[in-house]
Amino acid sequence: MGIRKFKPTTPSRRWMSGNDFSEITKNKPEKSLTLPLKRTGGRNVYGRITVRHRGGGHKRLLRIIDFKRDLFEIPAKVIAIEYDPNRTARLALVEYPNKERRYVICPEGLKVGSEIISSNEKNAEIKTGNTLLLRYIPSGTMIHNIELMKGMGGQIVRSAGSTAQITAKEDASAHIRLPSGEIRRISLDCHATIGQVSNIEHEAITWGKAGRMRWRGIRPTVRGAAMNAVDHPHGGGEGKSGQGNPHPVSPWGQPTKGYKTRKKTKYSDKFIIKRRR
Repeated sequence: MGIRKFKPTTPSRRWMSGNDFSEITKNKPEKSLTLPLKRTGGRNVYGRITVRHRGGGHKRLLRIIDFKRDLFEIPAKVIAIEYDPNRTARLALVEYPNKERRYVICPEGLKVGSEIISSNEKNAEIKTGNTLLLRYIPSGTMIHNIELMKGMGGQIVRSAGSTAQITAKEDASAHIRLPSGEIRRISLDCHATIGQVSNIEHEAITWGKAGRMRWRGIRPTVRGAAMNAVDHPHGGGEGKSGQGNPHPVSPWGQPTKGYKTRKKTKYSDKFIIKRRR
């Protein structure tokens, strides 16, 4: 796993970099674990754009991933490490003794031939890739793919290189330091997977040209100050003009860039010990 740099044959190639995919052992996805993925182009059921800058991009298949890891006390063998175009992390294809295959989020250091297990037992091994109850994972351990509610499957800390840490345990909950710096209480009856998510160097990639973003389905983003006054509150003016507003706003006048939109009385406030800010 590493970063591949290109020769500067064109101006866009000069600083461009990408993955070398040296850890990938299988080029095509498992057919039984894929579904067709319909693109929305950022549009809702009425055909109106609700998320801007989406559209185009390469055709993809959806990989069905086992976030729950609910085959307990049965060891599974890693038979392949695969690329997933829908996420930044790599996937591990695992096979159980009954020949059932599943995709799981691949942690850093997991290799083909490794054995992993999901367990509710106290004496389960603390090993990369194993999924255990938070009550049986020692404080200070790095974890990912964490459940927020028992039985729902991992919902947080799933992107490339991310990891959380158990800082303490109190009553029926664990204190988890998330990648954002937030410390949050999560029930000890929730599951989490040991280790750090794979593809750590993803952040170091330089895309190099607009075309690579188009391949990913990301369309151009234009500054409001570069628009006409009719199109954006920051637009208009003679020559190069500033935004004009005392604070930056969205095209619809909503304050942006640091403006807090979180509800004052959100239900999860009681679980947050320390804010990420």
